[in-house]
Amino acid sequence: MCSLGLFRAPLPEGEVTLYEYNNELVPGVSYETPPSSFQAQSIDLPVLMLPKETFKAPGRLEHSSKDAFIYHQETIWKRCINAWREVGLSGLLDEITNSEDEVPTWLKSGSCCALTVCRWLSSFHSSLFPHLSMKSEDMIAEFSQAVDWAGCSLRAFAWHPHTSKFAVALLDDSIRVYNANSTTIPTLKHRLQKHVAAMMWKPLCASVLAVACQSCILVWHVDPTSLSTRPSSGCAQVLSHPGHSPITSLAWSPGGEMLLSASPIDTSMLIWDVSTENCVPLQRVGGGGVTYLAWSPDGSKVLAATPSSVFRVWEAQMWTCERWPTLKGRCQTGCWSPDGSRLLFAVQGESLVYSLSFTEHDGELQGQVGGAKTATVLADLSETTFETEDGVVRIGGKIHSMTWDPSGQRLAVIIKGDSAVERSRTVLAVFRTRNSPVFELLPCGFIQGEKGAEPQLMSFHPCFRKGALLTVCWSTGRITHVPFYFVNARCPHFSPSCSPTMAGNKGYSSNVPELFSEH
Repeated sequence: MCSLGLFRAPLPEGEVTLYEYNNELVPGVSYETPPSSFQAQSIDLPVLMLPKETFKAPGRLEHSSKDAFIYHQETIWKRCINAWREVGLSGLLDEITNSEDEVPTWLKSGSCCALTVCRWLSSFHSSLFPHLSMKSEDMIAEFSQAVDWAGCSLRAFAWHPHTSKFAVALLDDSIRVYNANSTTIPTLKHRLQKHVAAMMWKPLCASVLAVACQSCILVWHVDPTSLSTRPSSGCAQVLSHPGHSPITSLAWSPGGEMLLSASPIDTSMLIWDVSTENCVPLQRVGGGGVTYLAWSPDGSKVLAATPSSVFRVWEAQMWTCERWPTLKGRCQTGCWSPDGSRLLFAVQGESLVYSLSFTEHDGELQGQVGGAKTATVLADLSETTFETEDGVVRIGGKIHSMTWDPSGQRLAVIIKGDSAVERSRTVLAVFRTRNSPVFELLPCGFIQGEKGAEPQLMSFHPCFRKGALLTVCWSTGRITHVPFYFVNARCPHFSPSCSPTMAGNKGYSSNVPELFSEH
């Protein structure tokens, strides 16, 4: 089993990780470009700085504008209809109960008893699923893949699947789109674009971006040839469904035909046909909602995590599912191997990386998920003490998010530190992986940012041809790109003419013996 104790010690404060070459992480004193001898292989992407101080956090979303109008007495029946539409059954019963002089006594008494029962049932349901009593903004922060969604200026990040273009959701509810081939930076704003939790570009399409908001899904159509820096709100479709908000996760099918959405208060996972703005709910009893979605790259399966100690894997042909209970908490995060045969996941509050393997079925068994009965523990990322130039550093703890690069050769994990422990910090650890013919997991190293910066979000470039490219969003508001240069199995012809000059003599080696091998 792999552990953090087998990693090299992290870099001293003041040094940052620039890139990896020949299985060595190369440090530097700043985010400078690679040395001159390696210019031909360098990446041409901006290193951005978007600090929190430059953005104004929006106020909480108001769900009613009635206070802005002069009070007008309406009939009891009209008020009941409005209460039913806005709140539901409990709102209707509450309106009748509080209208003493306008309804018969027997109706008032019956409504009062029914309201008491509704409130008791609601309280019992909330005791089973405590997240249902949270405010929408707090719920988004709880289930977001960002480490500090509420406090950081960067709330969501999404690479385009086919080109060097990415979108960044910011603290002020705006979204900026950066393109390596253009100096134009479109800024997307919409009155319903509040508290963005996730974003995802549509595959096989140049311009469609789905955004998970507090009350709906916005599907932006951003013309890549336009010189406008502020597309109008008319460029966005609005997708909403009763009882399906806030939305915390989205997933496009690899072919772009379907869009999945998830909400922690809705036990249904919605499958959207964006062109017609219609959806089909997929519901299963138990779980209390759906918090996180991940569609396998081969399009065959979907991971659906819930707020409770169970998660499901759906197969995407007949839409049947299998469920796996966890021992302690909910499924916090997960990622698929490139061929969809393996799922790596982590449980909230734990430091273990688990693995589930899947087999394909033909004939009569076609349409089954085909997952293993039990999960295998691959790595234990519990707290480990390192001796560095700055003293003793504690690294390790709860796993917050994971992502696997498209070649299947690098796995990145954000591990949250314990704020109550001195010199404990949140770090980003990278592993070298191989999925076939047998699965292997090896330590690569820690990715370090500027002094005081902690990783918030991360994402691998979907089509980097020189190995793997990891983009990291830091707590300081900086966005950096760390290339891992190696022979990519999908593009095996990359071979730089010469090795890059190391920044100093502190080569950060990860040549260690095999640590996990599944035979």
